[in-house]
Amino acid sequence: VQLQASGGGLVQAGGSLRLSCAASGSIFSINGMGWYRQAPGKQRELVAAIRSGSSTNYASSVKGRFTISRDNAKNTVYLQMNSLKPEDTAVYYCNAYMLRVGGREDYWGQGTLVTVSS
Repeated sequence: VQLQASGGGLVQAGGSLRLSCAASGSIFSINGMGWYRQAPGKQRELVAAIRSGSSTNYASSVKGRFTISRDNAKNTVYLQMNSLKPEDTAVYYCNAYMLRVGGREDYWGQGTLVTVSS
């Protein structure tokens, strides 16, 4: 599976951005996709995820502000980010995973930088 992320940039606090992640390759085996982020000096954390059955989950810090969605025809997952805060500044990584007999197999995109200025 290959993941191509795009859509990061610089935005003022209160603004919006939409991230996109296009998947290619063995996408029929994907069980779920999501977005993680990593701020300087911090561990990578889950932001939002969407499973093959369309159920979603969000980090508490972004609930009500971020929305994850997908377009199956385009094999693309989106993260709509509204009411952005400076603490949302991070490199955002697209993730896809497959559940195998031996465990979970993760795939990562290249990361896209989101900078929110105060």
